[in-house]
Amino acid sequence: MGMFDKFKGKQKEPKETNEIENRELKVNLADTAMGMLEQGVDYQELAGIQCQFGYLFSIEDHGLEALFKITTDTTTAYFAAQKQSLMRLNFNEELFCSTTETFLSLHQ
Repeated sequence: MGMFDKFKGKQKEPKETNEIENRELKVNLADTAMGMLEQGVDYQELAGIQCQFGYLFSIEDHGLEALFKITTDTTTAYFAAQKQSLMRLNFNEELFCSTTETFLSLHQ
C-alpha cells in the first residue's frame, strides 16, 4: 500500500446548502430573470406571471446552482444560475423536470 493510498476517496466534499426556502434569494433571481424577458415577445401583460424553482443550492467555493422557470401569458422561459451568472436556457418542460430530478437525486 502506497503512502497516499489511505487518503484516496477522502477528498473534502463542498458544503452545500439547500436555499429553496430563501425567499429573498428567489425574488432577486426572479427579478433579474424578468429583466431578461422582452415585452411583446415573452409577455404582453405582467399580471399573472409565475416563477417556479426546480432547485436552488448554495455550494461552498462554487456559488449558486439553480434551475427555475417563469411562466407568462405568452411563454415559459427557463433559467439557470451558476456561480455568479444567470442564463436563459433553451429548455422544454420535460427537460426542466428531468434535470431537476437528476440534480436533486445527486445533491440530497
